Amino acid sequence: MEEVLIALSRVRRRFRAEFYYTQYNIIEILGKLSRLNYDEDIVRRGLKIIGGEFILTEPTLDGYIKALRLRRRGFNDLIDLLLYATAVTRDLKLLTRDKDLIQFLMREGEPLNNILPEEDFLSNA
Repeated sequence: MEEVLIALSRVRRRFRAEFYYTQYNIIEILGKLSRLNYDEDIVRRGLKIIGGEFILTEPTLDGYIKALRLRRRGFNDLIDLLLYATAVTRDLKLLTRDKDLIQFLMREGEPLNNILPEEDFLSNA
């Protein structure tokens, strides 16, 4: 996570892009960290970077409905679906390492032009 945050910060400083996040991103991060042996100082630093350098956004009404429809079609992680639907309905990119989400969206014929796999981002940052 820290490697990605540093790369995002570096890209942003070069004024090549703006980055957005939702409270669902924070919930996702905290959920994953709660299952790990984490360093509170690193978590604090990461959350400060997110809050200070990224723009807070939220799903649109259509985004909420899209996430629910996709959930009904069989993907169990509603938070990932909310992040994807927010990206699609707000015309943003979703930086993700979730290959299961990408495969599900491909199977369902969903557009992937809003998906940016983490490895692609890091190789171009």
